[in-house]
Amino acid sequence: MNLPSPSYSSVEVLHDKLVLNRRVKILSHLFAEIIPRRTRVLDVGCGDGLLSAMLQSLRSDISVQGIDVLVRKHTHIPVEAFDGLHIPFGDASFDVVLFSDVLHHTDDPTTLQREASRVSRWVLIKDHRRKGLAAAQRLRFMDWVGNSRFGVALPYNYWTEKQWETAWQQIGLRPKKLITRLGLYPPPADWIFGAQLHFVALLKECDPAEHRHSPIHWSHDSVTKDLPE
Repeated sequence: MNLPSPSYSSVEVLHDKLVLNRRVKILSHLFAEIIPRRTRVLDVGCGDGLLSAMLQSLRSDISVQGIDVLVRKHTHIPVEAFDGLHIPFGDASFDVVLFSDVLHHTDDPTTLQREASRVSRWVLIKDHRRKGLAAAQRLRFMDWVGNSRFGVALPYNYWTEKQWETAWQQIGLRPKKLITRLGLYPPPADWIFGAQLHFVALLKECDPAEHRHSPIHWSHDSVTKDLPE
């Protein structure tokens, strides 16, 4: 009988059992509450599409298309291949572009966010912020456990709040909702791997003056039932 290696496979099994299903459930419900009504959603870097499939089951008024650099054999939504830099759709082809834990896997997150702004009215991001004691080390561990077995690129490119704000200002985007308390992990794991490391931002094109005169507040916002139009 072949037992899993304690240093690798058993950690992955524990991750899938305690984290993966919880993460999909929490994020799909959160996205369902903040995505605008009656929208076409493009899920960039969607993997097997499970998250978007659950999102679509919660919101019958939206449609979802996925793209990824590695198209898996079995997916829960339609998925097309792309080169990781250029979104293969025309301007304003979608209403929302979704990046769920994708941008930190790229060398230049600004490029994809700019592409998202080109093809959609809204950009929805779930990602990390490098903040707090040993933040980079904690994020690297989570990333390796969750993604290394799938051949996903792991550049460990975790931005600070300032880096996110600078990129959004360059592109002309601004958060309309910014949520930093997600509860993705069961306690006590959330105290280590959740605190200050995750955020969800729903962004839209803005006037440059908004960035100059109104700072972005990274508060512990909670989700509301009010959906943008």
